[in-house]
Amino acid sequence: MKRETEAVLAVCGLHIRRGKTTILRSVSWSVERGQHWVILGANGSGKTSLLSALTGYLTPSGGEIAVLGRRYGETDWRELRKQIGLVSSSVRQRMPESEPALETIVSGKHAMIDFWGRITRADRAFASRILEQIECEHLAERPWAVLSQGERQRVLIGRALMANPPVLILDDPCAGLDPVAREHFLQFLDRKRRVLRSGLLSDAFESPVNLRAANGRYLLVVKPSAQAVM
Repeated sequence: MKRETEAVLAVCGLHIRRGKTTILRSVSWSVERGQHWVILGANGSGKTSLLSALTGYLTPSGGEIAVLGRRYGETDWRELRKQIGLVSSSVRQRMPESEPALETIVSGKHAMIDFWGRITRADRAFASRILEQIECEHLAERPWAVLSQGERQRVLIGRALMANPPVLILDDPCAGLDPVAREHFLQFLDRKRRVLRSGLLSDAFESPVNLRAANGRYLLVVKPSAQAVM
């Protein structure tokens, strides 16, 4: 494993199996401080399983995972989880239906699902400011069960920001957002994804594609296969 003092995330020989199905095999990867990574792959390729393992929501079958130099299994995973902000369907599916949006935001500070602790005045004020940033202040007392898909996604984004984490993982963060909300979120990220190239995407999705960039946005065009042309 790469020297853990240098890596924000370090994975060595990670295996994930469920029953007779191997989801991931021998994955080794490290993320240095200040780096931005994009994980690409077709549906079912194991992206969400990898991210769930990195954040302690899924127990791997083998291998080692370290966050900020501390390894799962040697350090309390509940404390390590607080160092990672996560926006993912794996979290969205676990949310209690009766929990108000503001409490969901606060739960991100403690990496806790179904928050049961006492909300301090400072945490309430900070969570309220986050709700304003994600344009959801009117949802503060609204239960999870009655939020739309887009509202839930924005609340999860706010939850991930609550602890000001050194590591932020976004698993399809724009899923369910309307076009305006999506643009606001992309502007909020405000980062360039220079790693995206046609050849790399073609390999990842096992299909010939052409990537075009215009006005700071990307358009993916799937080239017709020879069979489709005939």
